[in-house]
Amino acid sequence: MTNGNIILCGFMGCGKTSVGRRAAKLLGRKFCDLDQYIEEREGMTVKEIFAQFGEAGFREREAQAVREVAARRGLVVASGGGTVLRAENVEAFHRGGGVVVYLDAPLAALQERLKRDKRRPLLQVPDRRRVIAQLHAQRGPLYQGAADLTVDAGAPPLAVAKRVAAACRTWKAAGSEQEKAKA
Repeated sequence: MTNGNIILCGFMGCGKTSVGRRAAKLLGRKFCDLDQYIEEREGMTVKEIFAQFGEAGFREREAQAVREVAARRGLVVASGGGTVLRAENVEAFHRGGGVVVYLDAPLAALQERLKRDKRRPLLQVPDRRRVIAQLHAQRGPLYQGAADLTVDAGAPPLAVAKRVAAACRTWKAAGSEQEKAKA
């Protein structure tokens, strides 16, 4: 994992962006927010992409962005909450020595963090708490399946970023020891 990417995955509101920025700084890496990358690439907000092309159109653009970002090295990447819905995205992130870190936040904390959100298209519904619970139940196993590491994200962003940095350093050290054992 010397220069492979560190990819943060998890449910919307778990802190991928805020934790990612801090973790990148702690680890001396560049930060990339996948949704922001898509917005810059497309010249539209995620909300506008959903409105014009639907979720399927957004997911196509997201998959292309994943391929582009995964080809780079030395990044901390905040993936989108639904990025792991496609196995091809997870595979792309793992190529080149990338490590996927699941930021696992409790459902109640996510519902609280997202209760006034106006940006996320999937949450612009009357019964937001129910939708969050349903999506969380659906996506939780996907995050776990995609992840090499799981970090408790139920703390302030800096504390979680320190956990991510420590877990990745341990992962790197374990990988180095495994490589030595193979040699």
